[in-house]
Amino acid sequence: MFNKEVWKERFRKILSLDSHPRHIATGFAVGVFISFTPFFGIHTPLAIAAAFLFRLNKLTCITGAWINTPITIIPVLVASRSLGSMILGNPPHSFKVNSIEWSALRANATEILLGSSIIGFVLALAGYFLCYWLIVRFRKKDEALDELTREMEATGEALDE
Repeated sequence: MFNKEVWKERFRKILSLDSHPRHIATGFAVGVFISFTPFFGIHTPLAIAAAFLFRLNKLTCITGAWINTPITIIPVLVASRSLGSMILGNPPHSFKVNSIEWSALRANATEILLGSSIIGFVLALAGYFLCYWLIVRFRKKDEALDELTREMEATGEALDE
């Protein structure tokens, strides 16, 4: 199921894209934000739409949208609802996730949307800086990529990918 070599190759492709590190990291960060929204089942189409709409790197935006996995969905939903309730000043009450379908979550929609937006934003910021750091670090190992990165940093790059 988990092939380490396949994933390593995917990361190598992302880290060596012929694009400015900020552009790559921004696409990843937007994808991470999308992955923490409660719109399960449409994260990938949302990431593709955001990538086209904001002219982001499509590969990294989709990759970021896959960060929140089926293993983490339930804990993220519970945390999102709890955070949203706390911010809104609602009294704490138990929250049991019976289904991730929107009809089952609708009663807690405000809390979930608020909490997931905050969690998604914080993790998107962290994802941006981590992705940027990994790209620069990876590119320093290859002379041609390092030179490309230094040129992009010095001159900037139009975000017209």
